[in-house]
Amino acid sequence: MKSIWIAVLLAVYVAGAHAQFELTGTVIDDEGNALIGANVYIDKTFQGAITDINGHFAIRNLPAGTYQVIASFVGYETRKEMITLQGDHILHFVLSHTSLLAEEVIVTATRAGINSPVSHTNVSKDEISGMNMGKDIPILLELTPSMVTTSDAGNGVGYTNFRIRGTDLNRINVTVNGIPLNDSESHGVWWVNMPDFAASVDNVQIQRGVGTSTNGGAAFGATMNFQTFTMNPDPYGTFSTVYGSFDTWKNSLSAGTGMLRDKFTIDTRLSLIHSDGYIDRAFSDLKSFFVSGAYYGEKSLLKVIVFSGKEHTYQAWWGVPQELLSSHRTFNPAGMIISQEGDTSYYDNESDNYQQDHYQLFYSRELGDRIVFNGALHYTYGRGYYEEYRQDQNLADYQIPDVITGGDTITSTDLIRQKWLDNDFYGFTISLNYKYRRLEAFLGGGWNNYDGRHFGRVIWARTAGDSKINHEWYRNSGVKSDWNAYLKVNYRAGRRVNLFGDLQYRHIEHDIKGVDDDLSGLSESHIYRFINPKLGATYDITNQQRLAFLVAVGNREPNRSNLVDADPAHPVPTHETLIDYELAYRFNTTRAVLEANLYYMDYNNQLVLTGEINDVGAPIMTNIRDSYRTGMELILGIFPASSIRWDLNLTLSRNKIRNYTSYVDNWDFWSDPENEPYQLVSELGETDLSFSPSLVGGSKISYQPVSGLKISLLSKYVGRQYIDNTSSDKFRLDPYFVNNLQLQYSLKPSFMKEIGLNLMLNNFLNEQYETNAWVYRYYTGGTEHKMDGYFPQAGIHFIAGLTVKF
Repeated sequence: MKSIWIAVLLAVYVAGAHAQFELTGTVIDDEGNALIGANVYIDKTFQGAITDINGHFAIRNLPAGTYQVIASFVGYETRKEMITLQGDHILHFVLSHTSLLAEEVIVTATRAGINSPVSHTNVSKDEISGMNMGKDIPILLELTPSMVTTSDAGNGVGYTNFRIRGTDLNRINVTVNGIPLNDSESHGVWWVNMPDFAASVDNVQIQRGVGTSTNGGAAFGATMNFQTFTMNPDPYGTFSTVYGSFDTWKNSLSAGTGMLRDKFTIDTRLSLIHSDGYIDRAFSDLKSFFVSGAYYGEKSLLKVIVFSGKEHTYQAWWGVPQELLSSHRTFNPAGMIISQEGDTSYYDNESDNYQQDHYQLFYSRELGDRIVFNGALHYTYGRGYYEEYRQDQNLADYQIPDVITGGDTITSTDLIRQKWLDNDFYGFTISLNYKYRRLEAFLGGGWNNYDGRHFGRVIWARTAGDSKINHEWYRNSGVKSDWNAYLKVNYRAGRRVNLFGDLQYRHIEHDIKGVDDDLSGLSESHIYRFINPKLGATYDITNQQRLAFLVAVGNREPNRSNLVDADPAHPVPTHETLIDYELAYRFNTTRAVLEANLYYMDYNNQLVLTGEINDVGAPIMTNIRDSYRTGMELILGIFPASSIRWDLNLTLSRNKIRNYTSYVDNWDFWSDPENEPYQLVSELGETDLSFSPSLVGGSKISYQPVSGLKISLLSKYVGRQYIDNTSSDKFRLDPYFVNNLQLQYSLKPSFMKEIGLNLMLNNFLNEQYETNAWVYRYYTGGTEHKMDGYFPQAGIHFIAGLTVKF
């Protein structure tokens, strides 16, 4: 590994070795005022600069050649200039105020800006659309730094998930146009409810660490901020179709009016996706639509967005027992029915079914030359259930009386049940963006309310007694309100120094009431108050080198399952606290850019699985006092030639619990209380945090031999992961290295805008690997045993696509 990085650093040096000229100039508005913080960069290179307090910029060490130089500034029209560089060159830009308010103001308040010390990655529409062939958002973004993805069905369609720096999605804040997406109670995000959402995304920013203040749930390790369709001034239509292995297909149609009467736009999309999945019976039937309409004024913007997704998937979330991985990697235990004769069959509707509708209304207005107001209203309606066939279930557990027939008492039955979630989520967000000379400030916040109804129905029973159709056996509610306020400040303290400050206050109230699915009573009320400060700075050593430092505090409240499953004999789980320290260095030349981020994430009271159980035997998450994640992210981009680009990243990390105590159930005690103890306890000292590989790498090498043709090699390496917190080699995922080959060809005939062909050969080396797992350990007869489930991913498979733009 050392030799690899020596070669990489040498490549960076060689890529910039011939640089010798300097490009300088200014960026001003049409009244002659300097635009401080304007972005000036050279297209198709890694070179750029930010204007100083006098509007001045300098880009040094440029080789001779012809370049397109681009200058941009929020609220102003972007300018492009072609120059031929034979020596030092001076270039002046005059930017005019845009005649229409730009949509980027909607997300500016919750994003990391150019001068922010927050570690972040911006992914453009072109990058996303080039990868969008029916797979879910996590798979499309898996080559971004420190990200590890997984797919229940094994081929990236259906239930998918990711972790960043080992942090799971329940701790990652996700917003769409600044509107919270995480479920308020579980803190999760289910991409399966948003099929082909990527087709409506204009860009996404991924912040690693605590990140900047945002709306919604806690940013406790990363933040993901999506912006959907932005203004397209010209009418357009796009039809996309893909087909691939496992009978995977997607059809998508999108269209837009362009600018109508210089004021209005309408954009639409409709998508259908199907896949049989790699895992047995793990099919997905998905559909979605997206509609937006906007009014653009000289100083105002009004926009309405409605999008919806509906999914019907066969359950694949149980995994494959480890002993079957070598012989039957696609085995799926979901829906299994074993007859009295010992024959095995499967229930054909062991499925998950959900629909989620999103409504967003935005209004932005310039209040003078320095202040922009943003306000948004939102409403999300979700409803659905998962259905299960269950054998030999106690009637009493479903509040069904025993059935007496012919003198016999029947106390159990086979049945089909549905567990429902029906919920409403609504609220508003607001911000004031202020920018004048050296100072940029954002004052914002929001209020959200969640009202969830959880209930279960028995829709069929072999012995139903006097129960009615759709017999309901439990119902409970969760009501949660969350409001926050924040103030962010960027101050240009000099030509080289930018100071950053961010202070947020969050207030959460969570009430849970009713009867749970095990018929236990629920009556809980919790209030949390958090103050989350952040302080940082950037220092421009030269126009090619920058240092950044950040210290940030994040707090996260327990989610619903942490509270509901808690043992009543023990203290209620408390909130988690994270102090995040980040130090970053960036160096760029015309042909290369290198970033190095050092981080130390210090946790207090992190909630983890220890093996402890509650009073009815269900696993619970426990606050542990001391744990941490520390590491280095290396990010490199190289243009060794005009037709070749190489982007790669590498994360080296150490993720530890300082003093870990493990608990394992003793089944012998359950059968006879004389066989103590109830659980076996082991003090293991320092152990590794689960699902936190110490080495993660991603690479994309793209080669364009002729105009319109692009060949890319995409590679992902993930090191060893433990599936629990014991650091035992018996409970781990092995390292894997997966390679995909992509061919893209674009032609532009006279009768339409573009025809695009896209072929992806995934895992072409046929790596056999698993990306996720679970394990349950127990003792019986004095010997340790386990139940487990692993999630294998597909071997070599393909998907091909055709896109027509008109």
